[in-house]
Amino acid sequence: MTLDNGPLALALAMLVGVIAQTIGRHAGVPAIVLLLAAGVALGPDGVDVIRPAAMANGLPALVGFAVAIILFEGGFSLQVGVLRKQALPIRRLVTVGAVVTAALAAVAAKLIMAWDWRLAILFGTLVIVTGPTVVTPLLRRLRVSPKLTSILIAEGVLIDAVGATIAVVALEVALAPTRGAAAAGMLSIVARFGIGAVVGAGGGVLLVIAHRARRLVPRGLENVLILATVLVCFQLSNALVHESGITAAIVVGLVVGNSRFRIEREVAHFHEQLTALFVATLFVLLAADVRISDVQALGWQGGAVVVVLVLVVRPLNVLASTQGSDLAISEKLYLSWIAPRGIVAAAVASLFA
Repeated sequence: MTLDNGPLALALAMLVGVIAQTIGRHAGVPAIVLLLAAGVALGPDGVDVIRPAAMANGLPALVGFAVAIILFEGGFSLQVGVLRKQALPIRRLVTVGAVVTAALAAVAAKLIMAWDWRLAILFGTLVIVTGPTVVTPLLRRLRVSPKLTSILIAEGVLIDAVGATIAVVALEVALAPTRGAAAAGMLSIVARFGIGAVVGAGGGVLLVIAHRARRLVPRGLENVLILATVLVCFQLSNALVHESGITAAIVVGLVVGNSRFRIEREVAHFHEQLTALFVATLFVLLAADVRISDVQALGWQGGAVVVVLVLVVRPLNVLASTQGSDLAISEKLYLSWIAPRGIVAAAVASLFA
């Protein structure tokens, strides 16, 4: 048996990921901690039984499909009525907050890591996202008010589309051979959001119509139809405009999740289970793909940048985004303390590499 076996690496990552999540729930430990530890321990720098490199081009494809399902589930869980109640802080967190985070993180990377501005700005755009894959499980274990829960989950879902799109555009601008190409890359951000929203809305509307029509979709095939449609919308949007599929997946979820039909609970349960499986698998695979020597090469400066992100950048982000809102000081402080990076940040980082 050879360990350079892509299907075997995927199967092992799935099993190990589910086991890590099970242990985490029993022990009361955040699953992401165990998933990352398992990935590193079983990867090339550990016992070397999970080799993501063996999957070759299959890994980016798997990441794409998994991200589509994860973000659909995130969008599905967002209720428009709840979003409207906290529209001001949510809107600012995904706009003003994104700019504040990108700018301050880039400055931190420039001053502490001594990177050139191009690399520092790429880093700044990459850490814009927070991520529902980590935020949501944390909030389920914590006693947080419905107001803060809705803000954090909405930010985690929506900022993934904003942050990932900005990061990809920044990468294209950084690699552009001419100023004209760089300007075109900057303008493409509108196309990415627009195409993603149109494709996602179209797919969502078709799904709602199909599920509301009696006997059109046979019993038992409803979830399968949704899964296939989400994946098609994600890939179709990406085919039309590169990396616009993230927006499409979220919009499909928003449309379907805010439309009442007979199997709504079944859809939520099915996709929640799929999300748990994909999150577990991807965290193990991507953690196994990180080499310890690369992390050690960052030195104390890498740790210092993380500290700045947690203690300086995030609080300033929240402060700028919540001015004029009805949030109390204690609530703003709580928002300032929760901004974990999820699977989308890891996926975009792998794309950058």
